[in-house]
Parts: sequence; C-alpha cells; structure tokens
Amino acid sequence: MTIEDAGGAVERHACPKCEAPAGSSCRTRAGKVAAKYHTARFMLEPALRDELAVTVPPNRGPGRVWKPGPSVAAAAPEPTGSPIRIGYARCSTATQELASQLDALAAAHCTRVFSEKISTRIKVRPEFEKALTLAREIRQAAPEQQVLLTVHEMKRLARNAAELMTLSAALQADGIGLEMLTGPLTGIYDPRGMGSMLFAVLAVGAELDRNYIREKTLEGQQAAAAKGNHGGRPKVIDEDMLVFARALRDKGTPMPEIAKKLTIRTGKNTGKNPSVASLYRALADAP
Repeated sequence: MTIEDAGGAVERHACPKCEAPAGSSCRTRAGKVAAKYHTARFMLEPALRDELAVTVPPNRGPGRVWKPGPSVAAAAPEPTGSPIRIGYARCSTATQELASQLDALAAAHCTRVFSEKISTRIKVRPEFEKALTLAREIRQAAPEQQVLLTVHEMKRLARNAAELMTLSAALQADGIGLEMLTGPLTGIYDPRGMGSMLFAVLAVGAELDRNYIREKTLEGQQAAAAKGNHGGRPKVIDEDMLVFARALRDKGTPMPEIAKKLTIRTGKNTGKNPSVASLYRALADAP
C-alpha cells in the first residue's frame, strides 16, 4: 500500500482525537494540517495496524491552514454479529481418539466440523483443505462476516515453522481468523496486524517443542538399547529354539519337521509353530 493509498484508507474514518471528519486529514491544535495522522485514527484501519505512523500525502500540505476535505463514503462497519466458526480436528493414528476434540469444537458452537485421522507428515490433508475452502467461500459470499478456523490446539495445524507460516499467509490473504480452544495462547487471533507476529512465535515454539520430543525419544531408545532392550516385535525364534534347530539340522532332519518341533513362546502367535521361511531366515542370520 502506497502513502497515498494509506492516507485514503485512513480518511475513510473520522479521527477520534481531533474529530476531523471522514475525507479530511488530521489537524493540530493550532488548526493546521497535521504532519502525521493520529495513531488513534489509523488503528481503525485493519491493514495499517502494524504501522507506527502513516504520513499525510503530499497533496494535503502539512502545516497549512486546515480545510475540510471532500465528503467520502463512510468506512464499512466492523462486523458485530457472532463469528462463523469452521472447526477442524485431527489425530495422527487410527488408534488415537477424536472425541475430546469434537466435543470441544461442538461446545464452541462451530457451524461445521471437519475431522480426519492423518499424520501431519502427509502434505495433503483432504479434510483440512475442505475446511479452508468452506471458510474462503463464506468470506467471498459475505466479506463483512468474521470467519474463524477453530482448532482444539495449535499442534493440530502443522508440524514445523515452514508449514505454520504458509498457513499464516493463506489465512492472512483470505481474511480468516484463527481460534485455539486450549493451550497457553487460547483465544481468537486475526492473522493481520499483531496476529501475523503471533503466527511467527507459534511456528518457532511448535518446532522447538517437536525437536525436544524427538531428542527425548532418541535418548530413551539409546538408554533402552544399552540395557539390551532394542524394541520392535519379539523374535519368533529365540536363542534356545535356534540351538535346538541347529542340532536337528546337523542330524539331517528336514526343515519342515524341525519347524513342527518348535513352538513360538511370545507375541500374537504364541503356541504356534514357526514357518519354514522364518526358520531359514533365523538360521541364515545367526552368527
């Protein structure tokens, strides 16, 4: 936005401080054209809330005798009705539950809720894209209506800073707000103005938290490995079974008969005989 555009946007509002009417620049106590707009005035314009100052356009002549400018259409009033909430719930695996998120979104009076069980590692999340599409369609049909993308917590949106910043840019371009129901930053955030700064902070915090969890997981795995616990599924053929199988093989017993003489002791196949293929693999991998 150029200086002239910024000045025109500010002048759609009457100044709360010097009471300059819409269409006119601000004025000083001495009745001169002010060199800068009053902060209280440009804060009324969402696109300019990040600016520390908006200078008066050159054609307004700062320091000259103040005269009312041409009348202009009043700025569109801020939406006063209840915002339309589009809810989104997600968990990473099929074994996790979505009920708590769905209950929270229902309590928040979401107009529509989209949910899916999918990892954030998947770049394309169909239900998430549907939620964004619906929010955009509502904004296009009713530009004055506030639309919020509502989630239970921040980590349901993205897994790293880059993805969260991409989402921030998309919400900012479409004028869609973000609402988080739980966590340290519970509340409604506009992606414009201070909201864009919040997205940057959220992105860094999310990535640091994920890296911390990953480091702690690796440390736990290393500690378990040092104690002999390497994780994974239990072996179908343990060391005792392997020694017995070797002895039978050395005596010339056929592999299918050896497999029938062995019994799996752990896992979901406890009590069954191992397959001949598993027996061949165990004997081939053994030192």
